[in-house]
Amino acid sequence: MVSSEYERRIAARFATFDQDGNGTIDREDFSVAAKALLAEFATPARSDKGQALYAGAEAFWQGMAGMADRDGDQRITREEFVGGAVKRLRDNPDRFAEIARPFLHAALAVADPDGDGAATVEDAVRVLRVLGVPEDGARAIAASLDTDGDGKVGEQEVVPAFARYFTVPE
Repeated sequence: MVSSEYERRIAARFATFDQDGNGTIDREDFSVAAKALLAEFATPARSDKGQALYAGAEAFWQGMAGMADRDGDQRITREEFVGGAVKRLRDNPDRFAEIARPFLHAALAVADPDGDGAATVEDAVRVLRVLGVPEDGARAIAASLDTDGDGKVGEQEVVPAFARYFTVPE
């Protein structure tokens, strides 16, 4: 049972990863997210950007499974996510940022049409929408990611924000 407000918030974030809504997080959820992002931005899976996104998704899955898949069945239940991930995330938020970085880096590259290393705020909204964030929330989140007000969202803004989202202090 979820015992603290912090753990309840983390449990709610479980849905962010459970892309197919089957009640567990598995490798396929990360592949589904990558495939959906590639489709949204009309990027071929066999392109360098497509391959980097799939590799980043796999690395993210491996890191997440290492943190939370307590029984080794290659699926993370909500309870494993809350019980396994919560403590590790809280104890080492930088580690979480690092396992997410390859995926986030590749997702930004897919959403970066001019190749300048950052996505527009509007393209960040598209990424968030594809990953299941409701429109209003996606707009607010994307705007908040643009910490320097340049209309762009770069890796240096996204990675720490992503880690903070999942590692909110108790």
